[in-house]
Amino acid sequence: MFLVLENVVKRFPPRGGAAEVTAVNGVSLSIEKGELVTLLGPSGCGKTTTLRLIGGFEVLTSGRILLDGVGIDNLPPHKRGMSMVFQSYAIFPHLNVFENIAYGLHVQKVPEPEVKRRVGKVLELVNLIGYENRAPNQLSGGQQQRVALARALVMEPKVLLLDEPLSNLDAKLREQMRSEIRRIQQELQITSVYVTHDQIEAMTLSDHIVVMNQGIIEQIGTPEEIYRHPNSQFVANFIGRANFIPARAKRVHGGEAVVECYGKEFQVSSKAGVTAGAAGVLVLRPEMIWISEGEGVFKGVVKRSVYLGNAIEYEVAVDGASLIVMETNPKRMKLYAPGTHVTLDAYMDLAHFLLA
Repeated sequence: MFLVLENVVKRFPPRGGAAEVTAVNGVSLSIEKGELVTLLGPSGCGKTTTLRLIGGFEVLTSGRILLDGVGIDNLPPHKRGMSMVFQSYAIFPHLNVFENIAYGLHVQKVPEPEVKRRVGKVLELVNLIGYENRAPNQLSGGQQQRVALARALVMEPKVLLLDEPLSNLDAKLREQMRSEIRRIQQELQITSVYVTHDQIEAMTLSDHIVVMNQGIIEQIGTPEEIYRHPNSQFVANFIGRANFIPARAKRVHGGEAVVECYGKEFQVSSKAGVTAGAAGVLVLRPEMIWISEGEGVFKGVVKRSVYLGNAIEYEVAVDGASLIVMETNPKRMKLYAPGTHVTLDAYMDLAHFLLA
């Protein structure tokens, strides 16, 4: 592995009457060379602190960080071979685009011909050719983000660190920049660690996602593994939306279980460690359920319906509980009013069983 965190802990001492805070609590993580890994979680989960520990902007309380087999715990940020793209861009307002991108190279006293070559290369990479002499206040938010990215890439780092770099952009620009960041990362094959609280960013950018909560890692996996096979209700609820339906395991074999739910039995995937008789919940995503014209799986009453153009979202009462249904098939997009009795069908073979 290229970048390794071994049992990393970060505690902040008591301050202003507040107790000691453990921001990162025993995080272990291995990242392969050329991989983009996203640290995902809610505010205060420890993801940004973990990123800052990797970059050397915070000091470890305990644990180790290794880069290409060498411990870097005691190295200052500028000697770690890493570059950081900050949430605030941190562009110098008194320098033009070229000067901003070249700043780190000038600090390192790189010869001017080499500066021009490397800056020209990244300007082309981030599609800013022709903007070299513009001031930051003459740039859009997306262009400023490209300058910040170019300034990090021009240093040719071993690891690129990105701390919620798209949070200040509007929705359309975020989508565009997500694609650009992924394109550049894959083109350069640069090892990258990306921090976000946005599940869509994590799903579209990542080779692997690290879901964090209260300073610990809840789950590590590919976007598909995290979405289809969450190992806790926290992960299932944080990545996308989920219905949690009470169920009980009847029989278990390998990674599958036959579970009883609403008086019926279904074969579903299950979390490791599930045993026969265990109580739990079925994780069923809203897009896995639809209103059926046939017998279906569940019967219920529409409580709420919202037309979204490309989908219709329903809240349906089933046996005293509420299920969220996301109808995305345009041929089935009939808007049922609240109070309508309906039958629901579902891809129950895609459901996932978790212990309660």
